[in-house]
Amino acid sequence: MTLALYARRARSRIVDDLDAAIARDPAATSRVDVALNAAGLHAIWAYRFAHRLWLRGGWTKPVARVVMTMTRSLTGVEIHPGAVIGRRFFIDHGMGVVIGETAEVGDDVMLYHGVTLGGRSMERVKRHPTVGSRVTIGAGARVLGPVYIGDDVQIGANSVVVKDVPAGAIATGIPAVIRFPQGHEDPYEAMFKDPALWI
Repeated sequence: MTLALYARRARSRIVDDLDAAIARDPAATSRVDVALNAAGLHAIWAYRFAHRLWLRGGWTKPVARVVMTMTRSLTGVEIHPGAVIGRRFFIDHGMGVVIGETAEVGDDVMLYHGVTLGGRSMERVKRHPTVGSRVTIGAGARVLGPVYIGDDVQIGANSVVVKDVPAGAIATGIPAVIRFPQGHEDPYEAMFKDPALWI
């Protein structure tokens, strides 16, 4: 890949990330505002750099880990450089987010603060979640183990998900109860129907 092509792709990704943040954060006023003040965005940019280093292997893997350790201390977001994360990913507020080494995240996914995509095994296997595209995971939610979260899923705040969630479903509670929107019900708004599920 030529340097010019790499620069164009990097610029395209940065603009995608900025626009995704603006679309999902009503407090964002401009690309400059988001670029300077969104800690979650800073974490994902650092991750993208570290992930490239991780994929090269050899001596660059420890460097990738150091980059993400420094990023965690600056942003409060911990992303393992081995995780695979798609386009237009956004972490709102950032603080306390943890994404494990074997996690896979699709495109157009949004996480709020305190979300964990964590493992439930000490073995060197696929031990973290696979999250589809267009998924929203609420503040404090825990998605644990090699579970599959389908496309267009909404996971409520403080929910604990330890089983697969099919596409289009809503998962809320501890442990998460899975249901589907009724009729033309907005999946995001449906998460607010039963506040007790958020406790």
